[in-house]
Amino acid sequence: MLLCLCRFIIQESKCKKLSTDIETKVISDLDDKSNELTRLAIEKPQLMKIFSNVESDLTEEFAFTYHVLYTFAHAYHTYQRKVVSDNEWTGWLRRMRNCFEQGKIREYWESDLELEKWFDPAFEDFINNEIVQKIRPKQKM
Repeated sequence: MLLCLCRFIIQESKCKKLSTDIETKVISDLDDKSNELTRLAIEKPQLMKIFSNVESDLTEEFAFTYHVLYTFAHAYHTYQRKVVSDNEWTGWLRRMRNCFEQGKIREYWESDLELEKWFDPAFEDFINNEIVQKIRPKQKM
């Protein structure tokens, strides 16, 4: 009886790992597809009108910003699924905060283009609560 229970627990553990591996593979495949779409949008920003018909000059900078945010979202979701270690996540968290503090990503995130609408609610909450609220206010030059 005890032997059967041990086998069951081991088998269940293997199934959970396999499930996580499959989920991670699917997410990575979707990420690859998104990367290709973003690459095309960076090369030809006018293609962004297919996704958003906002009257604006959509530039390579905007397309690249979307790609960076999408990469951040991917890192966030892999951390949620416990695919990356706490140490790796700390590095990503620092990188994200630095980009929002020192670069123009925050301006795009908070702009009329409403980039946050392109990401899932959990990632939006994460950016708003763990990144934007925890960095120093943008200095006026």
